[in-house]
Amino acid sequence: MRVTAAARTEAWARPSRVLRLPGVYRAQADSSFLAAAMRREGIGSGMEVLDLCTGSGSVALHAARLGAQVTAVDISRRAVISARVNASVAGLQVAVRRGDLFSAYPGRRFDAVVSNPPYVPSPDPRVPRRGASRAWNAGCDGRALLDRICDAAPAALRPGGLLLLVHSELNRPEETVRQLVMGGLKASVIDHASVPFGPIMRTRMNWLKERGLVSAAERRRERLVIIRADKL
Repeated sequence: MRVTAAARTEAWARPSRVLRLPGVYRAQADSSFLAAAMRREGIGSGMEVLDLCTGSGSVALHAARLGAQVTAVDISRRAVISARVNASVAGLQVAVRRGDLFSAYPGRRFDAVVSNPPYVPSPDPRVPRRGASRAWNAGCDGRALLDRICDAAPAALRPGGLLLLVHSELNRPEETVRQLVMGGLKASVIDHASVPFGPIMRTRMNWLKERGLVSAAERRRERLVIIRADKL
């Protein structure tokens, strides 16, 4: 596991500004953390890349700047519009489609799949069907979308393809790795970083502590992880 140095954290923790309609997830440190990993892990020219849960499209735009042929998906109409506008403003070719994860491109396989999905644990076990909270709420353990991505990713990758996935240590990275390995991929946590809790997490601190997800020593910061999985 490679530990992210503080200096490098400062470099990626300031995401570039993009346009977004109201209710669309604002790119934050997790998006920038994933974008930095994409460069290090070889996302680049000639690769067909799928960005799941693209939001405003910041990760998809980064992949396009690296030279990849990029397809982006989000279930939110406003997110799709925002991502398309940002790609147009940036002069980048990104195909953006509305859909529910891999179902937007049934049967299609990619050289790489990248994703910063909703992963915030919520007191409500249901995944929102609409509204801004759909961009972060992911059930009581925050794994509602992570589990689905782990289950479907192996079939969406070409031989030699890779998955890069970012989420919080609150979501049990060992479970993500286990599911991906069970699906036939070689998977591991390749990087981690400590970042301040965002506003949503801060409002849920008492609930998170009651569930044993956050200790008294972790009241201000959380750890993000990057998981890489390869289809051999």
